[in-house]
Amino acid sequence: MRRAGAVLFAAMQAVKAAVRPGVTTAQLDRIAESVIRSRGGVPSEKGYEGFPGSICASPDDMVVHGIPSDKVVLREGQIISIDCTVLLDGYQADMARTFPVGKIAPEAQALIDAAKESFGKGLAFARKGYRIGDISHAIQSCVEGHGYGVVRSLCGHGIGREMHEDPEVPNFGKPGHGLRIREGLCIAVEPMITAGDYHVYIAQDNWAFLTRDHSLSAHYENTVAILADGSPSILTMPNGFDGEDV
Repeated sequence: MRRAGAVLFAAMQAVKAAVRPGVTTAQLDRIAESVIRSRGGVPSEKGYEGFPGSICASPDDMVVHGIPSDKVVLREGQIISIDCTVLLDGYQADMARTFPVGKIAPEAQALIDAAKESFGKGLAFARKGYRIGDISHAIQSCVEGHGYGVVRSLCGHGIGREMHEDPEVPNFGKPGHGLRIREGLCIAVEPMITAGDYHVYIAQDNWAFLTRDHSLSAHYENTVAILADGSPSILTMPNGFDGEDV
């Protein structure tokens, strides 16, 4: 899974470098798939329950599951969330980031920053002996402390040989509740936050989720493994949470 995570990290770096006004989300999709396959991986999302893309590309008020398209052209000032999963030698890694398109408003950057910060707060409780609810509560407290909304109808998940496994990892909840965290657990922790109300709806394509009030949304995800000493290791960040990021 760590090797899958390294492939995914490289693909996300390539996508970030390509994000600019005038680029289509389909171009970003082709870049990600090329990097993944060149390193021996498979883009897990392609064909998953019929999804046509190698990445989910979700601009502005779209939270997740945006279908890449040559008709969706990025514009100056937008933000774009990219979610991607890689399968390598039978094991999965999952990761998401929200990127600025050119120069963006300070309010949009603050939302992106808060998504990453909330992941870090949750990571502090991704340790042996805590419970899933401790992660959830830490994320929610951080996000709502900034005045943002936490999407409730979408959540993180277990991951391993399959993209989605038990347990669910909500981004809101009560401390001391949920599955107790043990050595060997692998989870995708993924705060999905909004600048306004947390309610979402599904688009006519039956894939994309958007904020009901059309406020901006940001997404930050990594695959995390609980090691033998009980501490978390981020499998999709080769340099660790405090190191180089995409």
